[in-house]
Amino acid sequence: MNEFMRAAIDEALVGAGEGGIPIGSVLVVDDLIVGRGHNQRIQKGSPVLHGEMDALENAGRLTADQYRRATIYTTLSPCHMCSGAILLYAIPHVIVGENRTFMGAEDLLTGHGVRVEVLDLQECIDLMETFIKTHPSLWNEDIGEL
Repeated sequence: MNEFMRAAIDEALVGAGEGGIPIGSVLVVDDLIVGRGHNQRIQKGSPVLHGEMDALENAGRLTADQYRRATIYTTLSPCHMCSGAILLYAIPHVIVGENRTFMGAEDLLTGHGVRVEVLDLQECIDLMETFIKTHPSLWNEDIGEL
């Protein structure tokens, strides 16, 4: 596993430690992390602060050229909202820790030319399976299945 996915997993662990959903993300431009974040829907009562959205927010304002050179790493397959932001900013590459516990909008991304790589990491699967099992109502409030 590379340092960027490790950083995304570390963000997921921060979120879990705060009592939130263990999903983390980092935005990388030119081999540098420019933004990192984790799902803060529970902690901040936010409907939009998924891991990817938090990483984008924490990256601050970037140029269009920077987004076009970016890769976003996320521990879980991006939902439609996060995929929409990836498309809006023309981020060309998404690296996903796992998509077994939740299959996001990967078809939407690939259909628009985004390269999506799924690593199928057991650590990411374990984080989500544990959270879903111990907090099903919190998971189901957002993008989980009822």
